[in-house]
Amino acid sequence: MKITFYGHACFGITIGDTNIIFDPFISPNENAQHIDVNSIKADYIFLSHGHADHVADALTIAKNNNATIVSNYEIVSWYGAVHNYGNGHPMNHGGSWTFNFGKVKYVNAIHSSVLPDGTYGGNPGGFVFETSQGNFYFAGDTALTMDMKLIPMFTTLDFAILPIGDNFTMGVAEAVVAADFIDCDTIIGMHFDTFGYIMLDHEAAKSAFAQKDKKLTLLGIGDSMSL
Repeated sequence: MKITFYGHACFGITIGDTNIIFDPFISPNENAQHIDVNSIKADYIFLSHGHADHVADALTIAKNNNATIVSNYEIVSWYGAVHNYGNGHPMNHGGSWTFNFGKVKYVNAIHSSVLPDGTYGGNPGGFVFETSQGNFYFAGDTALTMDMKLIPMFTTLDFAILPIGDNFTMGVAEAVVAADFIDCDTIIGMHFDTFGYIMLDHEAAKSAFAQKDKKLTLLGIGDSMSL
């Protein structure tokens, strides 16, 4: 499984022959100007919520690839009604679906959600993936929540992508606890360094996880890793 970081909360994950993109916010991100949005391949685009810093490039990438947009009912419906883009798969909390690459469950997140034109964006969420190449949790933007304890009751995670920038989401201290709640020792950080509000001390963050015998990886924008 190949994981590429495109900045902020945007990741590309390749599972076999399937390319998945999460929360694409690239072209407006000053830190990601070296990324060519039009070169990104995607079969599926997963959107955790409707904020512009998570959906800015979703339509462009979707149209370029005829990709399926997967999100809550409200967001998928919005792309159909407002942008006439009908290739979507709606989900809601607690539900799961088996795609060609594996099974995905839509789980709770504590945050807000509104689409770029002010339309209600439904309830935010995260995604738990079960695939032949490994299981993982993409938390989306969220506070620490006791609902995270439900995840290991059903799925053994190989890694998790958690927000760590604080102010708008969990900070490092809460993310360390979240890693305990989901029973996962391999964490990839997201939602940091994009804006002044969420600047991160990288070494202090890694140390905080290491003190709890967990590994935090902070990828550079455009960098990839395999798990």
